[in-house]
Amino acid sequence: MSMITSSSPASSRLARRLTTFDAVMVGLGAMLGAGIFVVIAPAVGAAGNGVLPALLIAAALAYCNAVSSARLAAVYPESGGTYLYGRRCLGAFWGYLAGWAFLVGKVASCAAMALTFSSYVAAEWARPVAVGAVLALTTVNCFGIQKSALLTRVIVFVVLATLLAVTAAVLSGGQVEASRLTTSGAWQPGGVLQAAGLWFFAFAGYARLATLGEEVIDPERTIPRAIPLALGITLLLYLIITLCVLLAVDAADLSQATAPLVMAVEAGRWSAWSPLVRLGAAVASLGVLLSLMLGVSRTLFAMAANRDMPAVFASVHRRYQVPHRAELAVGALVSLVVWLADLRTAIGFSAFTILFYYAVTNMAALRLRPRGSIITAWAGLAGCAVLALSLPLESVLGGLVVLSMGALVFVGRRRGRVLEGRCVTK
Repeated sequence: MSMITSSSPASSRLARRLTTFDAVMVGLGAMLGAGIFVVIAPAVGAAGNGVLPALLIAAALAYCNAVSSARLAAVYPESGGTYLYGRRCLGAFWGYLAGWAFLVGKVASCAAMALTFSSYVAAEWARPVAVGAVLALTTVNCFGIQKSALLTRVIVFVVLATLLAVTAAVLSGGQVEASRLTTSGAWQPGGVLQAAGLWFFAFAGYARLATLGEEVIDPERTIPRAIPLALGITLLLYLIITLCVLLAVDAADLSQATAPLVMAVEAGRWSAWSPLVRLGAAVASLGVLLSLMLGVSRTLFAMAANRDMPAVFASVHRRYQVPHRAELAVGALVSLVVWLADLRTAIGFSAFTILFYYAVTNMAALRLRPRGSIITAWAGLAGCAVLALSLPLESVLGGLVVLSMGALVFVGRRRGRVLEGRCVTK
């Protein structure tokens, strides 16, 4: 296959309405919340106080992947993300497998976020409330990308206010002890890498920007700007909040917490603020769910347009100019998975499949000319492989099974097309 040199931007099938600010808000809505309200507890369980260097490792890998994503999105500003990049740079098989991994992994992420939301607002009715949230956001998405971006912006502001309140409550609540940072024992390299793999789940939100390539104004400039901005803001907030929580709560207790930020606030004199923290956590998970569903539906839309998924999902609503059938299909599938999901297992499984997805991203970036940022692409590829294999064994095995199923589906569909072509020629 010849090296990719350039590509003229394809005409958009969807409406270009998102500005740089809107795109950053979409990225923040996808990232903020997942790491702090969900991943921090299992990450601490894997690495203890080594969760901080694990966070930095995950952020460094996310940056490498972001550079590759930004370069590819500038060349191919269309919906589909790495599914599209893999097809254009590596061939149909790698593109399909990346899209398959994204769809399956992010459906699990959607279910995890829906269950996180319901566990904060009505734990006794967790699954019905989670399904209700999925259906409500599906309705919002079907009425247009601008309405989704506006809701995401509101959610991000609420989450930022909540995280600032947590920081203030912990630092002024009298529960901070610097000795907690040195009392969890020596760091184990395997545990730190496993925690980094889990943390990566929290940084995967910038992929939403690449999958919205056909709905961003001036994507060649907007996407490369929005990705590092959203990533940098998220890292800064994660570092501040994680450090505050580690100073306020023993690592052993934190690893078992279902609501670590609530535990940190309730440990001090501002425990009356905990209902507000719960509300913020619920809003945060809702924001992540909204952005996740946008990304999954756009990837399904792109795969259907290329006949890698049933063509019915390539339909665009005449009035709202969104892939409404893909939106409805994703909403129905996530609602089904909610009834079967286990939160921590879903996070590990999703992390493995998305690390594979970004490995393909970096492979595709290596095929671009000029060959700038080749070091970050190689670092991203190696980092994705190492962190994926460092995850819990059940996550690795489950991910490998799903990828094998995707490969079999691809081969089956390809043979079906060949047989169909032969019948037509006869």
